[in-house]
Amino acid sequence: MKTKIISTLIFLLLVTAGKATPAEEGSYLIGPADILEISVWKDENLRRQIVVPPDCVISFPLIGIIDVSGLTAADLKKVITERLAEYIPDATVTVLFYQVNSSRAYVIGKVNKPGEFPISMDTNVMQVLSMAGGLNAFASADKILILRQQDKKTVEIPFNYKQVEKGEKLEQNILVQRGDVVVVP
Repeated sequence: MKTKIISTLIFLLLVTAGKATPAEEGSYLIGPADILEISVWKDENLRRQIVVPPDCVISFPLIGIIDVSGLTAADLKKVITERLAEYIPDATVTVLFYQVNSSRAYVIGKVNKPGEFPISMDTNVMQVLSMAGGLNAFASADKILILRQQDKKTVEIPFNYKQVEKGEKLEQNILVQRGDVVVVP
């Protein structure tokens, strides 16, 4: 119980410092470049800060490699606890996001500051366009596209800035997801 409280407090601190996404603990999927802190209570030899590589395969002492793609911190904790059970019965494992680096969206085209931007799980299109400094004078505000990878295919999602700016068709101001590219022609 004490570990859960400390874990929650650290997560909340990371959220307020902009280092983690403000979602419910455990709902964020581990991604490449995220830095995890994994520890086993009362065993300093089993404490590691691990940068998740592009293939999402990490290594941890005693248990070897783990594919963390598609896992949450809670899922990874369960996997490590189960695999460690052979060596350390009733191990108390903690998995924390030390730094969230994989949750990024990209804005290209006719904006004032195109680039890569950190996003949380509740960042919408207007917010990411704001991070990019807004549209420049030459932008086609009614022809913006969000490019999203779904099932190994690129999906185009139209976005009409002019309508949303007027308060019309606000349902197109969708939440941006990890890896989305907002294209402003």
